[in-house]
Amino acid sequence: MPVSATAALDADAGDVFALITNPRHLPEWNRIMTRVVDAPEKVDVGETWTVEFHALGQSWRSVSTATNFDRGTLEFAYRSGTDDGNPSYADWTWTVTPSGPGCVVTVTADLHPQTFWRRVVLAKIRARQLKHELAESLENLEAAVVRQTNP
Repeated sequence: MPVSATAALDADAGDVFALITNPRHLPEWNRIMTRVVDAPEKVDVGETWTVEFHALGQSWRSVSTATNFDRGTLEFAYRSGTDDGNPSYADWTWTVTPSGPGCVVTVTADLHPQTFWRRVVLAKIRARQLKHELAESLENLEAAVVRQTNP
């Protein structure tokens, strides 16, 4: 069940990619992320990080593992899932494309609900919420990049 959003940002593609691939800064531009529990100094394929979210009236932790990190094409992907043993997961892909002085960012979350309640009820609700959250995160991402590059 894929959900995606694309936005043109008035920010340097390299700066945007650097921020997207630094999990320590995720709460600066993702409002439902309440905190970073654990994250590596530098992300590369195979590295994991843990964050805490609040959505659907619930809080939970999500563990992510980088599956693609390509500085040449500015593509970043990871798989995330809750830390409670539920086998459901989401595959996330971020693509940053330079465009003039700015860039175009596309994010896709491909939800893979594995349990009955997540497949029948929760994934559909979460997918609808994600459409709005992704667009908002892209707007917030641009502001966060500007704050970091122009302190």
